[in-house]
Amino acid sequence: MTSVDKPVLSKKDYKTDQDVRWCPGCGDYAILNAVQGAFAKLGKQLHETVIISGIGCSSRFPYYMETYGFHTIHGRAPAVATGVKVANPELDVWVVTGDGDAMSIGGNHFIHAMRRNVGLKILMFNNRIYGLTKGQYSPTSEQGKVTKSSPLGSIDYPFSPIALSLGAGGTFLARGVDVFGAHLEELVGKASAHHGTAMIEIYQNCNIFNDGAFKGFTDKAERDERILYLEHGRPLLFGANKDKGIRFDANFQPQIVTGGELGSAFVWDETAVNAAPAMALATMSEADFPVPLGVFRRREKPTFEAGMRAQVAAAKLKKQQSLRDLLYAGEIWDVK
Repeated sequence: MTSVDKPVLSKKDYKTDQDVRWCPGCGDYAILNAVQGAFAKLGKQLHETVIISGIGCSSRFPYYMETYGFHTIHGRAPAVATGVKVANPELDVWVVTGDGDAMSIGGNHFIHAMRRNVGLKILMFNNRIYGLTKGQYSPTSEQGKVTKSSPLGSIDYPFSPIALSLGAGGTFLARGVDVFGAHLEELVGKASAHHGTAMIEIYQNCNIFNDGAFKGFTDKAERDERILYLEHGRPLLFGANKDKGIRFDANFQPQIVTGGELGSAFVWDETAVNAAPAMALATMSEADFPVPLGVFRRREKPTFEAGMRAQVAAAKLKKQQSLRDLLYAGEIWDVK
């Protein structure tokens, strides 16, 4: 079947016959809906798409997508996904994970997927809590968070998934929110077009164990003043009337500007060589500054699987050696 013969799929074609079993009101429903909508717009073929998850509420995702899928073990989804992508680079491989699954037990696998620039698309649901295991604080929970495992408040410093990914060399990093479906669909499309590792952090409400974690900037009465949409090539402006902006000082510390200083607002470049502006936005205080949404970084560089294919092709071109020559190649020792 050629590309022109591929069937046109609708949103419902990506839905399975499985009952979706998340808590009523969970933000995961909205994310599932956005991903199915994005896949339909992108024309993704079911037999060419693989969704791989670890452990957690979000990790039920493969059951609800009519594609190939694997529900793997805690934190190891990037490792399994890397194996799938290397074995068949033509497959469209997606990883669905959570802040606990990716940032805690899976932290090592997560950062090395970023470092290697494997052609994976990672959707990281961040509800700042452990939902499946009933409400313990997670690596992204804010300091002072009172939970079942931190009754006096968490004393840990939380991870910023975007900042961690920048430090690990991530080439496509973005952030969306479960309730902003159209924006999230757009980010999924942009991630899909990226050749290396693409990670979207998705703020997701857990209405059972961490309800309202993001209401300070997602409520309709607050969002216009509290959200900074990152638009490539445009200044960092926010507010209902776009009357506030963000600039950086010589040390890349963010500053809010208004009035006559609005012209000094930083012009966003998601493809910049220098990652300092992206890091500054990823780490600035949500209490003192607006919350950035959109693409933080987009850089192209060779992928891990492309490098592996090149090595295999080069090895195949070498003159075939006898088994004896192979055994005696390199360093050998005579044991007497």
